[in-house]
This record gives sequence, structure tokens and C-alpha cells, in this order.
Amino acid sequence: MSSLSAFKSPATYHLLSYGTLLGSTVFQSFIGGIVAYRALPRPQFSALQKNIFPPYFTLQTLAPLAMWFTYPRSLMTALTSSSAKTHDKFNAYLIGTMLATAVLNLVYVGPQTTEIMRLRKHQETRDGKKSYDTGPHSVEMQKLNKQFGILHGVSSMVNMVGFGAMVWYGGILGETIKL
Repeated sequence: MSSLSAFKSPATYHLLSYGTLLGSTVFQSFIGGIVAYRALPRPQFSALQKNIFPPYFTLQTLAPLAMWFTYPRSLMTALTSSSAKTHDKFNAYLIGTMLATAVLNLVYVGPQTTEIMRLRKHQETRDGKKSYDTGPHSVEMQKLNKQFGILHGVSSMVNMVGFGAMVWYGGILGETIKL
């Protein structure tokens, strides 16, 4: 039987942070977002995503930070020391990748995508036509739709790079479990 003393160990918080990060990413990327897209009319889906992404990207940023600070050895030392263990350096790169992809979505790609959505809404009013209606669209709406598509694709790709680092790191954690 386990004791509550496990909650005094940074390793416990490292593992809980990792599990929260992986679980929330799997849910948002492969379940929640897809179900919402299929179940909600487009305006409601857009409103949901606009409101859910900031806290989601914040969680994706805070969890790798918690992992960084609760790692059993100093990851900064692992990156800067020539005598550091190779696996510590690799883990630092994986956790750093998780953090960098989250920060990129939180501070740049997410806000830019939201801004394009706002501009499209205004253009819809001017054009008298939704951005997702069948064409033809005004030149302005075509540009906004293209920008949105690019940003959405970049955000998805960045998210998948972070997810790949999470899965890889999970494999590394799994190697350390003794059954």
C-alpha cells in the first residue's frame, strides 16, 4: 500500500504534470475538438474553440514547465554540461519541445488565428455572406480565408510536434517502470 509521503516527492508532480499534459492534448486534439466540430453549428463551434484554446494552450505551457522543474536532475545542467548523461540531454530537448510548441501556440499562432477570425466576421458583415459559404467570395475574404487556413494548419502542425515529443517522452518514462 502506498503512503501519502509520495506527495513529498517532485517525481510525483513530474508524472502528474506529464499525465495531465498528454491526457489533455489527446482529448482536445482527437476527441473534444472533433466531436464539437461535428455536433455544433459552425458559429457555436468557432465560439467554443475561441474560448477553449487560451486555457488549453496555457495548460500546455504550464505542464512542461512543471515537468522541467520537477525533473530528478537539473535539465539546465544537462544542456550545458559536457559530462551530463545523454538521456538527460535528450529529455531536456523533449520537454523543451513540448514547452516551445505550447508557447508558440499560446503567444503567437493562437492570437493571430483569433484575430483573423475577428476580421473574417467583419468581412462577412460587409459581404453579406459567411466565410464558409460556397463561393465566390470577395478578394478580401479569400485572403482572410487563406490566412486562416495557413494559421490553422501551422497550429495543428505545432500541436502535433509537441504531441510527438509527449509520446516519445512517455516511452522513455515507460522504460523506467519496473514490473
